[in-house]
Amino acid sequence: PQGQANKWIRNMEKDHNLGVYKLSQSDFVRNVEACVQYGRPVLLENVGETIDSILEPLLTKSIYKSGGSNCVNIGDSVVEYHDDFKLYLTTKLPSPHYAPEVSTKVVLVNFTITPVGLQDQLLGITVEVERNDLEQERQRLVIQNAGFKKQLAEIEDKILKMLSEAGGDILEDEELINTLSASKVTSNEIGVALEAAEKTEATINDTRMRYTPYPERGSLLFFCIADLRNIEPMYQ
Repeated sequence: PQGQANKWIRNMEKDHNLGVYKLSQSDFVRNVEACVQYGRPVLLENVGETIDSILEPLLTKSIYKSGGSNCVNIGDSVVEYHDDFKLYLTTKLPSPHYAPEVSTKVVLVNFTITPVGLQDQLLGITVEVERNDLEQERQRLVIQNAGFKKQLAEIEDKILKMLSEAGGDILEDEELINTLSASKVTSNEIGVALEAAEKTEATINDTRMRYTPYPERGSLLFFCIADLRNIEPMYQ
């Protein structure tokens, strides 16, 4: 579970040629410089509670113009700064404490897993192995329902916009009346589809809940082992 932030970032940036490095690598500065110049995202893993000072200009976005280009100083080098560059820092420390001067330069996101969160993840994995058809159908319904709700919101926004822009007697506005009629039909169809999807999802969830004891034990086991470090530092 500690690596889920890395996994999420890798998946999110997989189409943008993500560079994954560690501060302990001898060539990490050269790699970061290349990514800054060509607009590639960078993921620095296993960062401690102190951040290498060479990253300071990137964290503070100390960008300046030079010869018509955006530049930034990284160590002794002047590097062209590409606007698409992104920097991610992750740590495996269970409870890191960063100085205020660091916290104000970054956006801190807590990916710490909770017992309930881990249990839900393990339930998904268990069902995917035991009843792959159910898990795939559940994921399809989640995406489908989100699409339906988005479509309903777009219909409402379109109607409100047309009503606000309508001049004179709206009953004589043929386009508005046709849009309202079409929207009513579409909304009814979506409503029926959502109702059917909710019934199917309820059936799927009932079946999924039968596997609850397994993720409950898995979550309990993980947190028992994780808490051993409070008894003896060796277990870290």
